[in-house]
Amino acid sequence: MPHTAVLIAAASEQQGPGDTLRIVLLVSILGAGLLAWFLLRGYRDDDNND
Repeated sequence: MPHTAVLIAAASEQQGPGDTLRIVLLVSILGAGLLAWFLLRGYRDDDNND
């Protein structure tokens, strides 16, 4: 039984790239939204094209 507890503890320490991928995905989505807002802001027509 002690060997099983050691294996479970060792497996729980190996989290993998899940948190990193989650952060990268969140930052890329926010960056894409910010880029879209910045680019589309320049195409806005305020009816003052003198």
